[in-house]
Amino acid sequence: MPPAVAWKLAFAIVLVATIATSALARAPRRAASPVELRRLVGCALVLYAVGGLATLTHHSVLAGLVYAAGIGVAALAAWLSRGRDQEDPPDDGNEPVDEQPPPGPDGIPWWDWERFERDFREYARRAASSDRHPLGR
Repeated sequence: MPPAVAWKLAFAIVLVATIATSALARAPRRAASPVELRRLVGCALVLYAVGGLATLTHHSVLAGLVYAAGIGVAALAAWLSRGRDQEDPPDDGNEPVDEQPPPGPDGIPWWDWERFERDFREYARRAASSDRHPLGR
């Protein structure tokens, strides 16, 4: 294999590895701010434009290096965007619990008030017969 082809193949493998790493590596602990991500994507687009200009002026090695830098910056932005925010649901596989009771046939949330009162009276009875204060005082 000629050295030029081997160099291009190695270069392509490094770029594919960079993209795969950004998609498969463990996400950062927190997501980058939207402003930071926009700046990174803007830098990647500028690098692509400079690479395009280098291609048009027949500077192929420079164009390849600038394109690679743009791909690296875009991959970094993709990896940083995968971080978790405080509002994200937990990763433990449990769905968040809906605080609202399910709606009844008329669209109004249904609530079994009789059962609630029974359970509350039972709790109050047990708390009154217990030596412990119900609030732990």
